[in-house]
Amino acid sequence: MDGNQDKVAPKQLLSVSDGIVLICGMVIGAGIFKAPSIVAGNSSGAAEFLGAWVLGGVISLCGALVYAELATRHPDTGGEYAFLSRGMGRGVAFVFAWARMTVIQTGAIAAVAFVLGDYASEIVRLGDKSSAIYAVIGVVALTALNVAGTLESKGVQKIMQFLLFAGLAVLVIAGLMAGGQAKPAAAGAGGSFGLAMIFVLLTFGGWNEAAYLSGEVRDARRNMIRILLYGILTVTAVYLLVNIAYLAALGLGGMRDSKAVAADVARLALGEKGALVIALVVCLAALTTMNAAIFTGARTTYAMGQDFAFFAKLGAWRASGSTPANALILQGAITLILIIASAVTPDGFSAMVAYTSPVFWTFFLLTALTLFVFRRRGGDAPFRVPLYPIVPIAFCGACVYMLYSSINYVRFAVEFGVAVFAGLVIMALGIPLYFLARRR
Repeated sequence: MDGNQDKVAPKQLLSVSDGIVLICGMVIGAGIFKAPSIVAGNSSGAAEFLGAWVLGGVISLCGALVYAELATRHPDTGGEYAFLSRGMGRGVAFVFAWARMTVIQTGAIAAVAFVLGDYASEIVRLGDKSSAIYAVIGVVALTALNVAGTLESKGVQKIMQFLLFAGLAVLVIAGLMAGGQAKPAAAGAGGSFGLAMIFVLLTFGGWNEAAYLSGEVRDARRNMIRILLYGILTVTAVYLLVNIAYLAALGLGGMRDSKAVAADVARLALGEKGALVIALVVCLAALTTMNAAIFTGARTTYAMGQDFAFFAKLGAWRASGSTPANALILQGAITLILIIASAVTPDGFSAMVAYTSPVFWTFFLLTALTLFVFRRRGGDAPFRVPLYPIVPIAFCGACVYMLYSSINYVRFAVEFGVAVFAGLVIMALGIPLYFLARRR
């Protein structure tokens, strides 16, 4: 490879429509097939349930606008790690990289692995711990493929995206066809709205990656606002349609009781064959999401190994297959530990959300605050957040509320208290580890 290739600036080739399609592809994933049943379990009624999804779109748009300016200020760097390093200092960036390796990314991979497990179990069940078994198989297989140097195929990704949207379209039609058979919600049911929002915003996850499109968008200052606004509006509309279909078919009560809500809707409208088709689509979507997370997560760990001699072995790049093999293997091992630990809880997916959420929102908040630091230092950027400082303040407020709700998770789901505590403790271990690594 030409050594000067890294210095070539990205070409601004993306139109508004290109950006909208990319945002939809990055945000809409396996979560919409799992999270709605948990959101329903923490909503007092249908209006609150649907309102949570609208609010999720508003918060995601505010966050995406903040990230878009950060990305245009530092388009050639490594996302949150670089923003935190430049805005908050190298120590904060190190703790973020540590938390991403041990909590955020690995926990997210494990959570999606449980979605895979829940829907694969609809096809062939492997006993009482079927979801965990499938989750382990998925992580081991995809980690091995990445270690071997298997590259993601753009063609496969496009096919998967087409299948995912086709599956969502079938779900909407099936749910509306099955309307009238809904199970009424139990009187007085509903947990915490903040807890519902944790799962809503988890399903909207991916907008932070979408913000990094700014370096390749034509007339970024004007078009990034359009891309982010129309893209997240499109995602929100899709989520509302799918959830309206879920409600029409199962009702709030039926959604609360469902472990695989999409399969249950398809089963109700189309029979067992329809449920199996939807389950297969969700499994493929989950595998695609996991593969992307495994691929990107290991490269963040590799970058930390390059920066800190203490983690030098993680910064090794294997020539055969051109992969960060050590980082991939460690990431896979941590993910497997998390899956095994979560298998003893009532729901592995919820346990992993409890484990990751407080840490996730801590660093989202810190990253958003770096925008105020950069603005105070001056300098221009191709894209600037509109209605500054109202939009970033609103997003920071949402982060604080979500951080509180994530920690308060224990109050409404005591069985996941250990997961919440474990995530925070492991994140905190990064502080003494930084001073140790710095001395090395």
